[in-house]
Amino acid sequence: MDDVITDLPPPSRFLLEDLNNFTPPPPPLPSPFLVFASPNTNKCFTPSLLIIAMSSPSLHFLHHLSPKTLIGTLILPEIPFSGNSIEPSLKDKSCNIYALNEDDKLIMIALVQFSVTPERSHAVAKMLVGEKIVPDRVLILDSVQSRNFRGKLSHDETIAFKLETTFERKNSGSIVKGLDYYPSGSMVDGLAAALLSRCELKKIKGTLCVSWPDLGVPVMSLVKSLLVKDVLTGINYTTDGDYADEYMRLSRRKDRIDSDLYT
Repeated sequence: MDDVITDLPPPSRFLLEDLNNFTPPPPPLPSPFLVFASPNTNKCFTPSLLIIAMSSPSLHFLHHLSPKTLIGTLILPEIPFSGNSIEPSLKDKSCNIYALNEDDKLIMIALVQFSVTPERSHAVAKMLVGEKIVPDRVLILDSVQSRNFRGKLSHDETIAFKLETTFERKNSGSIVKGLDYYPSGSMVDGLAAALLSRCELKKIKGTLCVSWPDLGVPVMSLVKSLLVKDVLTGINYTTDGDYADEYMRLSRRKDRIDSDLYT
């Protein structure tokens, strides 16, 4: 006679993934949305250039660029506001949108200072390009992800590549000169890929520039040179002296943290 207390129970008729079918799916996240400083929210902005910065060097350089006017913010509902400062700061988890020229708003800048998950990338890209903001041209600045790069990357080597939409390639002159195209077999994913796809879909001249590494004085010099010589030519602007020192302190702190992990 079987011992019903000590004997193992019979196997379940359901597989583990089948049991999950009885769990109600989580409620969908609210869509991201734009909040503008102007009371006329129905206005559509049509800048000649929209710069979307995500890499550390581009965020630091453009954050300290002036004169620029804060005109809006992209809100991602799952990103909390707690810990953000009243005045825009590089330490905030935010996506502020600026006009570089207050009079005619020829150039707009979006500083993406929070991580966007892959499943939310297309929704964020839709908000930034093609609805309330319809630019003639888009420049996306991101970092090379080593997991997506076909080849070896050294922290002692500073490199940058570009990808362009079909409409940009057909244009008479590329906005970024002197950069090689991203090597065949390497990949770009996340928000950068979603933004470039959005430009392709909307037939907007779009360029994605990816640089390596994400921190360090050489890569800052490279990104700054790219922006000053090719992108911001003819635009009256200044940069305060804090960005270089602040970026150097961040790079040293990151290097120290990384080295401590391997000691």
